[in-house]
Amino acid sequence: MVLNVGGNSREIAIASQYHCWQQDLLDIDASQKPDILADARELTEQQAEIYDAVYCPHNLEHYYLYDAKKVLQGFRHVLKPNGHAYITVPDMRQVMERVVNENLAITDILYQSPMGPIHVYDVLYGHQEKIEYSGEEYFAHKIGFTLRSLRQILLDADFPIVAISVARLNLSAIAFMRQPTEAQCNLFGIVYEN
Repeated sequence: MVLNVGGNSREIAIASQYHCWQQDLLDIDASQKPDILADARELTEQQAEIYDAVYCPHNLEHYYLYDAKKVLQGFRHVLKPNGHAYITVPDMRQVMERVVNENLAITDILYQSPMGPIHVYDVLYGHQEKIEYSGEEYFAHKIGFTLRSLRQILLDADFPIVAISVARLNLSAIAFMRQPTEAQCNLFGIVYEN
């Protein structure tokens, strides 16, 4: 079973690795009818050790650094001892390199997403249209990540084994609670040796 943290809606596809898994959706928006209506910072108040995986697509960057650490502690709390967290965040290094190399303005479009065009300012500050029209501050980005900083925050949260891939302006990290099983390595196409 996978906990989809801040996935926003069941209509938004979960990572292909979890398509056949049963999922619980955790969100702060009641209109999406999540299984768990809560802020990810409150995960330590949920039942412990019930999920095989936590999937966090573009949610961690919406927290201040001290809150992001609290969210990761919550992930550890709800994960089974052999569980893992799969986290995707914007890669600030790639974004800045593209902005500089292509001489982009903050209003230029970086890519098309299921939500529509994503501008440079959306990646830096959160989806501006949603913030502007809703007045909801939680859409704003409060922390940026590089490969090094994402690895470090996961290690600091006591995930002893972290694998990170870099692609298309994103960082995707798989953080394991303990040595990954062969099935987990196969699921993500990673090689792990002691």
